[in-house]
Amino acid sequence: MSDHLEIRRATDPAELVAAQHLFDGPARHEWSLAFLAAPGHLMLLAYVEGRPAGFITGIEMLHPDKGSEMCLYELGVDEPYRRRGIARELVATLAEVARDRGCYDMWVPVDADNEPALALYRATGAQPDGAIAILTWEWD
Repeated sequence: MSDHLEIRRATDPAELVAAQHLFDGPARHEWSLAFLAAPGHLMLLAYVEGRPAGFITGIEMLHPDKGSEMCLYELGVDEPYRRRGIARELVATLAEVARDRGCYDMWVPVDADNEPALALYRATGAQPDGAIAILTWEWD
């Protein structure tokens, strides 16, 4: 990666608003506050020359008989910055944070036909964990 890349944890809603072009929709201030305050929630932002270029969110989950694990919840890189290794660095950084927190593993839900995502995750050391189905309840 030839550009100056910096990855740091988001700690202020203003950072999320400045990076909202990376999300599916606009960052809401009250949701940003709640996300940043929630135990186990974290967002890492990738900056290239001071501009938000990518993000990754992780949610640390704790279970009484398993301990802590990290869910890679969402990952995105702005179109002009793709194919420069930013996503790979974000995944590696989240994995490092998970290990530092004592998580026994990290996992990611991904659509079975999302070949770019599958290739990225495999290239960063993830292995298939069998076939699973994800079912969703949605409320308006």
